[in-house]
Amino acid sequence: MAKWGEGDPRWIVEERPDATNVNNWHWSEKNASGWSKGKLKSLFEGLVMEAPGLAVVTIKEMNKCEGEATVSNRKGKLIFFYEWVVNLEWTAELADDSKKDVNGSIEIPNLSEENDPEEVDVIVSLTAGGAAGDDVKEFIRTKGIKTIQDQIREYIDTLKKEYATDLIKPTKGQAVTNQSKTVISSPSATSQQSTNLLRTTTNNIEKMELGCKIPTSTVSLSQSFKCTAEDLYRALTQREMVAAFTRGDVKLEVEKGGKFEFFGGNISGEFVSLETNKQIIQKWRFKTWPSGHYSTVTLDLKQKEDCTDIILTQTGVPESEVEHTKQGWQTYYWESIKRTFGFGAILL
Repeated sequence: MAKWGEGDPRWIVEERPDATNVNNWHWSEKNASGWSKGKLKSLFEGLVMEAPGLAVVTIKEMNKCEGEATVSNRKGKLIFFYEWVVNLEWTAELADDSKKDVNGSIEIPNLSEENDPEEVDVIVSLTAGGAAGDDVKEFIRTKGIKTIQDQIREYIDTLKKEYATDLIKPTKGQAVTNQSKTVISSPSATSQQSTNLLRTTTNNIEKMELGCKIPTSTVSLSQSFKCTAEDLYRALTQREMVAAFTRGDVKLEVEKGGKFEFFGGNISGEFVSLETNKQIIQKWRFKTWPSGHYSTVTLDLKQKEDCTDIILTQTGVPESEVEHTKQGWQTYYWESIKRTFGFGAILL
């Protein structure tokens, strides 16, 4: 049995004074949402699609861009998460010089890492234009879509090969630049050093597995406690009792949709459902997991004659985190609850 303070340190994150992610082992994460909105706006606004003999179509405005994007580095792999709903307004200038008002919109509802550019839905709508407008709409839907897909591909490629470069952290043994020093060198030497650094960084990225989806597993555990189901349920849902066994302040809203944070925010989530003294279902995540990724934890309490069993099923756990997640439940939940409240397991 591990003693308090021992076990996997990833459950209680230790801040390193030099901010070095040794050998890129832990998750390091960068919010790419603001950059992505700007990039998508620059790629789409002003985009021209020409249909010879029919019209010149111009995307005038990106009037909606909702979602988020993050880039994470773990164990030498860059993992990308992005999910966007984009809406574009287009106008068309007809080739017959009729000056007829032809315009509409384009919706992209599923721009995400789960879809290749060719798989992203592009929904074209016509607002004004009559029969000529229908022809322009069909052109965008069948031929102009290739231009839109090319812009989506450029966004993804730029996100992976330019925006994410600074997530490559110094590994153990590598020199760390002291930014407080001022180094005077010739312009040609500085240029050559910059070129070499860029080349090295690009090569490192190309060697990584880019754009991988997160493989997940299920964790199944069970434990016996020498107490009633009511006592165990209270230990898991009463703020004072949770604070006691986690050894710190907690945020706890015990209701459907209520939020919780334990261990200084390293564990967080929300309650999906609660059945008093019987079952707790939560959305649950480590702070170091990719942004927006939650597992689902189901805790079933089974009252027996002389003890209560708790059966845990946790789905959606990143495969690389399975073993330390199991150890964390054992050390920081089960053993700590038993020590704190005297709910020691019955020995058979």
